[in-house]
Amino acid sequence: MKYARTVLGDIKAEDMGFTYPHEHLHAVPPPQQKDRDLELSDYAASVGELLNFKSVGGCTLVEASTLDYGRDLNILKKMSLESGVHVIGTTGFNKHIYYPAWVEEKSTEEIADLLANDVTTGGDGGDVKAGFIKIGTYYNMVHPLEKKTAVAAAIAQQKCGAPIWGHTEAGTMGMEILDILEEERVDLTTVALGHLDRNADEYYLLKLAERGIYIQFDGPGKVKYYPDSTRVALIKSLISHGHIDQMLISGDMGRASYLEAYGGGPGFRFIKTKFIARLLDEGISEADVHRIFYDNPQRWLAVF
Repeated sequence: MKYARTVLGDIKAEDMGFTYPHEHLHAVPPPQQKDRDLELSDYAASVGELLNFKSVGGCTLVEASTLDYGRDLNILKKMSLESGVHVIGTTGFNKHIYYPAWVEEKSTEEIADLLANDVTTGGDGGDVKAGFIKIGTYYNMVHPLEKKTAVAAAIAQQKCGAPIWGHTEAGTMGMEILDILEEERVDLTTVALGHLDRNADEYYLLKLAERGIYIQFDGPGKVKYYPDSTRVALIKSLISHGHIDQMLISGDMGRASYLEAYGGGPGFRFIKTKFIARLLDEGISEADVHRIFYDNPQRWLAVF
């Protein structure tokens, strides 16, 4: 039997239920990030948004705020207890512009040990465990420190068995980061890459899917990039090419202005109440929707 590792302990795969595989509840980017709309530090508002998710049938939420982005597993545990929603926390890093100095100072092996320990023992001074490892790359380049942390993540995975999720800046550098992971003997079927719908290139997305990874879209409702019609067309293309079992969809509501409880939108309810309704109306089957929001997150995350 396979289990997913939440901040309250391991749960059976089938108990994950309806899942968002990439969101933010508590995020405090470092001072060099001047855009403080990216800071989510109002505990009551974040719990309120989590309850919004629960109110529409949400069961498990994957929280992707990293070591360089103000991660606090103890706060996530408290939020999970208060809301009754399963929360899966992460270990790892976002992108090099946020890294603390110790990322350069420590050896790759030392970083790998730290990441693995977060998964097997607990992080942030306690026994709350992370459930996946996060890596990241910059826009149209992989910084040397990003390569270092990706290699550390690969080594850590060998130690703890956790799945890997990759931040791609505007959907770029997907192939390059997969090459690095593959060179370190990572099974790419354990890897998900996010923000890929920001790079709405059908050819590129299909080539990534051919490598066996999970393709994550996390921009529904963010029409400032482009309308959801583009995302729906890309989802249909991936399904028609046989990649339904590799698809993940979330909202990545990582700004206060995106969350209803912070006074913004579209919020955690949008995908469940509006985007899925559109997918169904546009001809995507109930069975495929179930795979995207139930089966695929379970297969990716329930590996312990």
